[in-house]
Amino acid sequence: MNPHRGLPEDMTEAYYRGLMHSVGYRKKDLEKPQIAVVNSWTDVNPGHQPLRELAQRVREGIWAAGGCPGEFNVPAPCDGMAQGPGMHYILPQRDLIAASIEAMVGAHGFEGIVMLGSCDKILPGMLMAAIRMNLPTLFLTAGAMMPCRLGGKVVTTPDLKEAIGQRNNGKIDQETFLDWQERFCATSGTCSMMGTANTMGCFLEATGLAPFGSATMLAFDAAKVRQARDVGERVVELTRQKRPFRDYLTPQNLENGIRYVSASGGSTNAVLHLMACASLMEMGMTLDAFGRIQASVPVVGKYKPSSGFNLTDFHEAGGVLALLGAIKGYLDLDIELPMGGRLEEYLEGLPAPDGQIIRAAGNPLEEGGCFAVLRGNLAPDGAVVKKTGVEPGMLRHRGEAVVFDSEEDVREFLLKRAVKPGSVLVVRYEGPKGGPGMRELSIPAGMLVGMGLHTSVAMVTDGRFSGATRGPCVGHVCPEAWDDGPIAYVHDGDLIEIDVPEGRLQLLVPDDELKRRREAGTKKPNHPAPGLLTAYRKMVGSADTGALWL
Repeated sequence: MNPHRGLPEDMTEAYYRGLMHSVGYRKKDLEKPQIAVVNSWTDVNPGHQPLRELAQRVREGIWAAGGCPGEFNVPAPCDGMAQGPGMHYILPQRDLIAASIEAMVGAHGFEGIVMLGSCDKILPGMLMAAIRMNLPTLFLTAGAMMPCRLGGKVVTTPDLKEAIGQRNNGKIDQETFLDWQERFCATSGTCSMMGTANTMGCFLEATGLAPFGSATMLAFDAAKVRQARDVGERVVELTRQKRPFRDYLTPQNLENGIRYVSASGGSTNAVLHLMACASLMEMGMTLDAFGRIQASVPVVGKYKPSSGFNLTDFHEAGGVLALLGAIKGYLDLDIELPMGGRLEEYLEGLPAPDGQIIRAAGNPLEEGGCFAVLRGNLAPDGAVVKKTGVEPGMLRHRGEAVVFDSEEDVREFLLKRAVKPGSVLVVRYEGPKGGPGMRELSIPAGMLVGMGLHTSVAMVTDGRFSGATRGPCVGHVCPEAWDDGPIAYVHDGDLIEIDVPEGRLQLLVPDDELKRRREAGTKKPNHPAPGLLTAYRKMVGSADTGALWL
C-alpha cells in the first residue's frame, strides 16, 4: 500500500494512514508487505463455508512472516444451487469476481495476494484477476466434502442429480428420494467428484499455484490449517522478492496444467476457463490448439461421475502429485513453482501409480486426452465434448433432431413426454449472449443418465455442461444461435451426425437448404436480459475464446 515503505514517511499519505489506524493497524504494520487476503467465504455454498476460519490461519501465517494482511470478500455463487433461472447469473460472476479483485487490489495498492476459493466460477475469476494484476499470488481451496456412505454404497453429489431421473422413471420411491436428498451432501467442502470446482482446484495444484494435496484433502483435515499458515508465510516471501504472478504461470506451465486436466478426466468447463486465461495471457491459443495440447496425453484417471472413484479415493491414491508423476514424460519438468522448487524435484522418487485409481501412462484408460473438439457445418468455430464420459457405443451417433429454445423447454420435455431412442436433443439460445449467461444443462444431462437414455440419446447445445456431466453431451457450439450460428437453423427431424473419434459435428441438410433457411431468417426467442445481463449480452465474447466479458 505504501510504495515508499522503508523510506521517510511522506506527509501526503497521512489520510491513508489515519484511516488504516482507525481500523486497528499500527504504524509499524503499515511498513510491512501489504497482503490482500481475498476471501470468498459464504454461508450458502458448501465449498466456501470453511473459508472464514481458514482465512484466519492464512492471516496468522502472513503476520508470522512479517507481512500485514488485509482481508476483503468477493461473491461465491454455487452452480448447483443456481440451476434454472439463477444460472443466468453464474458465468457473468466469474468476470465480476475478477474485476472486483482487480479494482480492490488496485485501489488499495496491495503488494501480494492470497486467493481463498473453491468452486466453479470463483477459482477461474480469481485466476483471471491474478493474471491481470501480475502480483505475487498464491491460492488455497477449502478442501473436499466427505463422501456419503449409504446402505453399503458410497454416493456423492452427481448421484443426486441422476436420482431425479430415477424418481421420474419410478425406479425409486418418494421416501427414498427425499432421504437421499437430505443425506448425499454429507459435509461442507467441494463436491466429491471431478466437476469444475475440483478440476480447477487440482489445476492450481498441478501448476504449483496452490499446495499439493490442498484441493483433494477433506475440508476438515487438520493439514488444511497447516497449509493455510504455509501459504500465508510463503506469499510474504514472494512479495519481498517482488515475484510477479506470470513468472510462475508461464505459457509452458499453463500447457502443463491443460495436460494434467486432460489426463485426470477433468471438466469441460475447464476448456472455457483456461481458454479465457490463455486469451488474457495473449498466448494466441485457439480452440484447436487447446485440443492438440490436451490430446497429447493419455487419460490415466477418471473420477465421479465418470467412474466409481470419488475425490477422497483420488487423494488417498496420491492425488495430483501422483497423477503428475504418472504423466511426467509428457510434461515440461523445468517449471519453477511458487511454493518453492521445480516440478522435477517434486516428482522424483514417487511410488508407481496404484494401477486402478491412477493408471500408469503405459496402461491408460484412454489415449488422446479426455476431451474432443468437434467441428462441422453445425459448429464451424468448434464445440466440446468430454469423450471419456461417453459410452463407447455413442461415440458415433446419428439421429433426428428434437429442437428446444431454452433449458426449461427440454426439462419439461424430459419430465412429461416420451423420449424417442436415437434422438439428438438440440438446446439452443443458451450461449453466452443467448441465455444470457451460457447456462449449464447439468440437470437435463443428469436426468438422461438417470432415465437410462445416455446410451441412446445425445444432447447438443450452445450452452455448456457441468463437470459432473456424463453421456453424449456436446456443448460450447460456436457460433451460438444468438449470433446467427448454424444451430439457429436446425429443424425438428433433421439428421445430425456426431462423430467424436473424427472430431465431426454435422447437420445432414443440403447446403442449398441451409442457405434457404438463412435467407428466410429466424426469430429469436424472448430471453430477457435484465440489469447487468443487458451489459453482459452486449459485451461478452464467444465461448471458443473463453467467453470473456470484463
